[in-house]
Amino acid sequence: MTRAPWHDVAEGFLLPLLALAGALLMFGLWVWFGGHDPLQVWTLLFKGAFGDAFSWQNTLQRAAPLMLTALCVAIPARAGLTVIGGEGALVLGGLACAGLPYVFKLPAGAPGTALLLLAAAAAGAAWIALAGALRQFRGVNETISSLLLGYIAIALFKHFVEGPMRDPASLNKPSTLPLDESLLIGTMFGYDVHWGLAFGVVLCVMAALWLGGSTHGFATRVVGGNARAARLVGLPAHRLIVTACALGGAAAGLAGGIEVAAVHNAANASLIAGLGYAGILVSFVARHHPLAVIPVAILFGGFGAAGSLLQRRMGLPDASVQVLLGFAFVLILAFEALRGRLLPLSAWLPLRQPLPEAKPA
Repeated sequence: MTRAPWHDVAEGFLLPLLALAGALLMFGLWVWFGGHDPLQVWTLLFKGAFGDAFSWQNTLQRAAPLMLTALCVAIPARAGLTVIGGEGALVLGGLACAGLPYVFKLPAGAPGTALLLLAAAAAGAAWIALAGALRQFRGVNETISSLLLGYIAIALFKHFVEGPMRDPASLNKPSTLPLDESLLIGTMFGYDVHWGLAFGVVLCVMAALWLGGSTHGFATRVVGGNARAARLVGLPAHRLIVTACALGGAAAGLAGGIEVAAVHNAANASLIAGLGYAGILVSFVARHHPLAVIPVAILFGGFGAAGSLLQRRMGLPDASVQVLLGFAFVLILAFEALRGRLLPLSAWLPLRQPLPEAKPA
């Protein structure tokens, strides 16, 4: 008996759901050992994320950068690489966005904002493309190189923000000069959600269409399946892989630019908030599919939004939701070992029977 093709699709949905349920259970046990009621914690967790209009706005605002940093993992993953350096691309994108007005005077309004975001995307693209190039031309493992490049990016960010680009008026919290008000990204339709959410959704959809409906995207997926075979049939594997890394880095860099232009109005230490690392988890839960990134980013954005409610109502630290994300990441990786081996699944999913052999007349 062989597995029907849609069994793998069902398993792709089931395993992340089981991992998330297990993470919530472990988080409940963790707070129970701390003397809190797990049922109340679970209730507040979802109430703080999706309980009312204010919670939804907070959730969607937090989900916007997660969509973009998840693409920094998802797009290279479809080319066969495991890139985890989105945090570095994000902070350099934010630095480029805040630093462009230091170079020349920008036009006011939308043209100037577009230049800021292009600079942010270019900085992120160059940084992650470097990890791809090191992998293809020097044989350096992209997971290690992208992670270490992230630390270098954060060091560069701190050097410029606390040194040459520091605003003299920023005393206790060094930051760059604030952006002109005409360059800032506003909110959508009067709600407290900036236009970065639209950027995230649109880019996820575009990435899915590119991967699934274009020749270049198909070639990228072929390289991700078997780079050696792709080279044998004449595909430019090196160029496709570096391009995939650049596109992923551009998304993360854009996330940094949007955070500066829509949230912080300047580059400062608030930009180093772990959004790039959270994007790794979002991408893995979404199985590196750009469309699946959207709901998963909203879910984890909601968990982040609920942290303040847990702090107010139960006295838990605001960062306690990071423990939940840690449990989720560990279980997602652990449950990957069950892919194709989930025995209970075969008990209720119908299997495709082989055709019976024809009997001689």
